[in-house]
Amino acid sequence: MAEKQNDVVFVGNKPPMSYVLAIITAFSSGTAKEITLKARGQAITTAVDVAEITRSRFIKDLKVSKIAIGTAEMPPREGENRSRMVSTIEISLAKE
Repeated sequence: MAEKQNDVVFVGNKPPMSYVLAIITAFSSGTAKEITLKARGQAITTAVDVAEITRSRFIKDLKVSKIAIGTAEMPPREGENRSRMVSTIEISLAKE
């Protein structure tokens, strides 16, 4: 692969500001040109919030370069007999 792997922030159950801080840190270190937020299920709302908070309050010249949505199949949980489908989102943020 000639393409460099972008920095990825996986969004989960932490408060949004901890992910915002991770993005700000990655951009201020100077190595990252683009950061991708990845989330699935309930965390999608948090990922959208994180992208908007970072854009509006902290890094004004940040823009959403790409959004990819999809579905992932999760294995069945304890006591369940079917696998379940979970929505996924990837939001790529790039500095202009």
